[in-house]
Amino acid sequence: MAGFCDHAVAMSMSLRCMVFSCVCFLSISAELQRFEHPIKPDGSLSFLVIGDWGRRGYFNQSKVADQMGRIGEKLGIDFVVSTGDNFYEDGLTSINDPVFEKSFTKIYSAKSLHKQWYSVLGNHDYRGDVEAQLNPILAKVDSRWLCQRSFVVNSEIVEIFFVDTTPFVDKYFLWPKYHTYDWRGVLPRKEYLTKLSKDLDSALRDSTANWKIVVGHHTVRSIGHHGDTMELVLQLLPILEEHNVDMYINGHDHCLEHITSTSSNIQFLTSGGGSKAWKGNIGKFLDPVKFYYDGQGFMSVELKQDEAKIVFYDIFGKVLHNFDLSKEPYSNM
Repeated sequence: MAGFCDHAVAMSMSLRCMVFSCVCFLSISAELQRFEHPIKPDGSLSFLVIGDWGRRGYFNQSKVADQMGRIGEKLGIDFVVSTGDNFYEDGLTSINDPVFEKSFTKIYSAKSLHKQWYSVLGNHDYRGDVEAQLNPILAKVDSRWLCQRSFVVNSEIVEIFFVDTTPFVDKYFLWPKYHTYDWRGVLPRKEYLTKLSKDLDSALRDSTANWKIVVGHHTVRSIGHHGDTMELVLQLLPILEEHNVDMYINGHDHCLEHITSTSSNIQFLTSGGGSKAWKGNIGKFLDPVKFYYDGQGFMSVELKQDEAKIVFYDIFGKVLHNFDLSKEPYSNM
């Protein structure tokens, strides 16, 4: 299977390599890069989460952005998390692509949203020039932008682990249909995934933060259009469970969703309602599905050392679902 996979990838990459005139096999980083983000003076932290959004303001993207600005001001948010599929339909074409400003800068213009944005890549982003979204030059166009494949944000009471989930999914390599994916920096795939899994496992094991949150584009658990991502259930979920992760936050399914785990304390949270939604595309409701909304919206997370509050909003700013979590402060004694 590995040989077949590498052959299929090589075939699908031939055009991409000619277009970019680059070496396709790049070295893989030794560990996850870390970014420090201070908490508020009172020891709290708050942020918004949005996914699957970049459509030049269409499909209610602008309405969602307006309510994000309002809620962001009310909460005094510290930053924004993007769960991927940042630019439709096929990512960015280059660092000079006007879509960046049309779908990001000009849409999320509220003062409260002029905070750091931490973003991961989605499968649609991999259909464009991946290196463009990862290029720090974009921060000169809009200083809020920070996008990497996988990294860690440390905010003292919480560590947020951003994971590049697209390379886990077999179909993008074996059955890409008419799409062309930019796999620079990912091949050889097996080595990339092995290293990423080891780095995530190590970072989670070493974490002393009271809250541990993992962010990726693809679902682990979902009753939406895409459903569970079995590659993540098999390869990523065991790592999350072993290290007592509190939340796994994703996009990919164009909905808002809250599912609890039957085998751990993980809360599976989908925030993929940033623009185009899939009305009526809902699977069978079974316990432990706590909430599902097949429309546009976003979510907020408020954290203290021993408390967390999660809220889901629609395009009118109406609260659709909320819940609280609590836990004892971390101790390494």
